[in-house]
Amino acid sequence: MTPRIATRSATRDAIMAGVWLVIGTLIAITLVFAGIRVATDLPMILSGQPPESDDFEARYVAASWLAYLHIIPGVIYLVGAPIQLHRGFRQRHLSIHRALGRVLLLCGLISGVFALAFGIPFSFGGAFQSLATAVFGSWFLVCLVRAYTAIRRRDVQQHRRWMIRAFAVGLGVGTIRLWVGLFVAVDAMPLSDSFAVAFWLALGMHVIAGEVWLRWAPSAPRGARSSSTG
Repeated sequence: MTPRIATRSATRDAIMAGVWLVIGTLIAITLVFAGIRVATDLPMILSGQPPESDDFEARYVAASWLAYLHIIPGVIYLVGAPIQLHRGFRQRHLSIHRALGRVLLLCGLISGVFALAFGIPFSFGGAFQSLATAVFGSWFLVCLVRAYTAIRRRDVQQHRRWMIRAFAVGLGVGTIRLWVGLFVAVDAMPLSDSFAVAFWLALGMHVIAGEVWLRWAPSAPRGARSSSTG
């Protein structure tokens, strides 16, 4: 290996390590806030005593079935997707990759559908947030459907690319919380407005990041096929 190739390889390894660190951090943030959500909502749901109508928690309690049919499958999808996208795992455990892929695809589709069903009529940030939910939630579902149709054609390369796009926008849930936290910390705007702006910023950033990654990261040779159906 020449020094130039070694340097490029070391640079790529460092970038990959950074990417996985960001992914792990955003998933951890999502899990923490999902845990807080359950701990906050469950006592009110079980007691039948809803919060004040203008409280952030009110919509999760009033439409708990819609909310949690989005949250629970979404958490399962976000935790499992990185395993599926890890090349080493796929190569060593193809049968598990296929079976887990079916489960995660279903979880993603359920979460995406109920993100629209809950997020559009019950948005905390009003119409601006509802529009972001409609745009990016629909994009998430399109990516999953395109990934499924690609693997049914045995087009593994396109399947992987569409799954990366879906995961990129799904991971934006964690970044939304970071933007909201920043806006609250600097007292930039009311909390409801901060959610609306954060949805557009975070999810838009993640869509772009997904496309940048697909252009930068090497992929399988064009036209590569596999008998995988997972």
